[in-house]
Amino acid sequence: MNTVPQPTVTRADSIGGFTLPAPLAATSSEQAVDRKKILVVDDSLVIRKLLSMKLKSSGYEVLEAADGPGAVGVLRKNKIDLMLLDIVFPPDVAHGGGAWDGFQIIQWVRQMDEAKNLPVIFITGGNAEDYESRAIAAGAVGFFRKPINNDELLNTIRLSIGDPTPAT
Repeated sequence: MNTVPQPTVTRADSIGGFTLPAPLAATSSEQAVDRKKILVVDDSLVIRKLLSMKLKSSGYEVLEAADGPGAVGVLRKNKIDLMLLDIVFPPDVAHGGGAWDGFQIIQWVRQMDEAKNLPVIFITGGNAEDYESRAIAAGAVGFFRKPINNDELLNTIRLSIGDPTPAT
């Protein structure tokens, strides 16, 4: 049995006739690197997945969080371009029963260097009259009541952060 490596035809990805494996990043689309990132923060898994599917199919990269602490963790680890934020969250019984609402989350986010100017769009299933003016006063760039009109949401996102991929 011949155990000596046999030379192959020299290609751009080879050295001395030996083919080098390409790193995964080099084989993925350049657009994936440049896509705008949106963080969806909602306690409902169904809402997060529905929004995530719509946003991904529109060219955005999507990250998710189920609550305030999860959102803060994602923001600390990633450069996010926009956050979709629910207002009402259930009490966290496992940690003393307190709950962060969307207004507490945005207040916390505005104190973070990496997210001070992050565009935020509030989404809620609650009464719009109770929340809309407060959301805009808190610095939101948009406000939507569930069920969300996807076309209007995508238009607001595009106006806030631009198209999902840069023009070529």
